[in-house]
Amino acid sequence: QVQLVESGGGLVQAGGSLRLSCAASGRTFSSYAMGWFRQAPGKEREFVAAISWSGGSTYYADSVKGRFTISRDNAKNTVYLQMNSLKPEDTAVYYCAAEVVAGDFGSWGQGTQVTVSS
Repeated sequence: QVQLVESGGGLVQAGGSLRLSCAASGRTFSSYAMGWFRQAPGKEREFVAAISWSGGSTYYADSVKGRFTISRDNAKNTVYLQMNSLKPEDTAVYYCAAEVVAGDFGSWGQGTQVTVSS
């Protein structure tokens, strides 16, 4: 198992930016694809972005494409989510997750709150 700790959330005005970080424990971080998900109040958790183990491939939900950027630093066991041009509808708890088993994001962090005011 891998332990994940998110940070960087907060309150920001619409149009602003935040960078989320997710620090992972364990020696095998560089072998996992990593993802960011979010859950808004009253809604189901949804996919935001993912990155391959090498960082060579990235994937985004249509709702964030062009505004968010996922990246990783395997030397620091950390994955990032740079969020620009934030909108009130981006308000949610953001979670990072590790694809420990292919096709299954089975390890999750505790989440970090992002609130975007209009």
